[in-house]
Amino acid sequence: MDVSCDLEVDVNGEEVFMVDKKVICSYAGRINKLFGKSKRGTRYLKVIFHDFPGGAESFELITRFCYNKGKIHEINPINVSTLYCAASYMEMEKSVSGNQNLFELTKKSLEDIRYWTWSELLDALKLCQNLMPVASSSGLIDKYLDSLIGRVASSCETSPCPSTSSADSSGLRLSCDSKSTESLRNSVFRATWWFEDLAAFEPFLIEILVKQMVSKNLDHGILSKFLFYYQKSRFAAVKSMDEKCKTMETVIEMLYLLDLSCMPFKTLFGLLRITLNLKISKCSRNKLESMIGSQLDQANLDNLLLTSPVGSSYLYDVNLVLRLLKSFISKGACCVPLTRLRKVASLMDLYIAEVAPDPCLKPSKFLGLVKSLPESARDSYDAIYHATVMFLEVHSGISEEEKLKVCSGLNYEKLSSEACSHLAQNKKFPSKSAGQALISQQVKLKSLLQETNQSSPYLDSPCSFMETENMSTEDQQIVLYAGKLDLSTENEKLKEHLQGMQWRVLELEKVCRKMQNQMAKMLKSRVSSQNNARSLPRLCS
Repeated sequence: MDVSCDLEVDVNGEEVFMVDKKVICSYAGRINKLFGKSKRGTRYLKVIFHDFPGGAESFELITRFCYNKGKIHEINPINVSTLYCAASYMEMEKSVSGNQNLFELTKKSLEDIRYWTWSELLDALKLCQNLMPVASSSGLIDKYLDSLIGRVASSCETSPCPSTSSADSSGLRLSCDSKSTESLRNSVFRATWWFEDLAAFEPFLIEILVKQMVSKNLDHGILSKFLFYYQKSRFAAVKSMDEKCKTMETVIEMLYLLDLSCMPFKTLFGLLRITLNLKISKCSRNKLESMIGSQLDQANLDNLLLTSPVGSSYLYDVNLVLRLLKSFISKGACCVPLTRLRKVASLMDLYIAEVAPDPCLKPSKFLGLVKSLPESARDSYDAIYHATVMFLEVHSGISEEEKLKVCSGLNYEKLSSEACSHLAQNKKFPSKSAGQALISQQVKLKSLLQETNQSSPYLDSPCSFMETENMSTEDQQIVLYAGKLDLSTENEKLKEHLQGMQWRVLELEKVCRKMQNQMAKMLKSRVSSQNNARSLPRLCS
């Protein structure tokens, strides 16, 4: 055969090959389209490949096939992936001039994939990582993963004993261990035996793998465990921050596809702590926070006390907690069971008490934490009141207007008598807040007295509760028991009025307690007299 080297082929910048154009065109449709009609001997032709699958080594296999008149020594699990992708890239799907079709030969060889060992299947998949994107677009990766997932799924019914050290070992075999003491260990092994083998794959391959496993309805709990295992293994193996970010983003994206109830909350928070030191994408970070926020009732105070990002002045990452709270009630507070809502409210009371003494915490952030949950989430606002006391003591320099905004987070109706009394004497609080607290106490006492069908002389003043009931909030802050008071000024007269009102509240509480005790005694004596009357014998007339 007349052979001449009239075609120069640059393969991915790795190596340059001088080949016979006529020979290559006889088998490769891609080259034939480019130079099939050009005349030999005119000049050297050159083609540059930037993304040839497998690089120079793969192209050399193709040239050997062409120069050997379409014959190849052997197609096996070791070289079939490279030959298949190279044949697909060079458009060898159709034979040129009736010659042997390499693509069909490799495709036929892939039909025997079910007979491959587990080790051969893993090696083929690892090799595909260097054959992208052709390995994906040609469907080769899907073929391998379909076989791999089938073996993983079947291992739930049979106990696999795969060996990655021997190419002659079978991928699966039935367990011969029947000891009852080994049953638990074997059941765990049946579910997780493949973790270590697959942890060596690149993130993009893990993404394709998990998506296919989800589509085939594999257990979400096992998949989440694998993803957590993969993250730890991958972080121990790679050093580059970019690779760690890519790994973390892949793990988060795949976890987001799974059922949240199958994931350990503690492990999710562990991922969150790791991401604080990584520059992952905003989309991935939002998805992780959404998963954690939806289960916020499972958190504890230590989970939330995360230090603020670098460059921030405040101590703890309050913005993160606010985002988690937003995720928790993203579907509306009415959709969250009251028990879960109150668990989060109790947690937030502890958290707010921790962050309140931070001198760099802004009033708007403090108020945002307080108002992040609906008022129905709390039976008592005493904890919020004590946190507000700490906040105002540390932030004594804020304006009166800002103090009022901070106090607007309090529900005065859900404050205890002790808290209201303390508030009325606390000079750090605005006067209007003190007035609101006292009015709230008056409302409670009036309601209590009405329940006992009793009246009190203290509620019969010209400006009693019945008059203030229909007034606006601002008027109720100004109009108290004895008439209008100028609560906008801090003078001695105002202090005397506040002290007088506090004394009246205490007296009313004493009256209520006294009446309750009297009613209890009356009821007790009435019951005992009835019992005695029944026990007396009838006198004969």
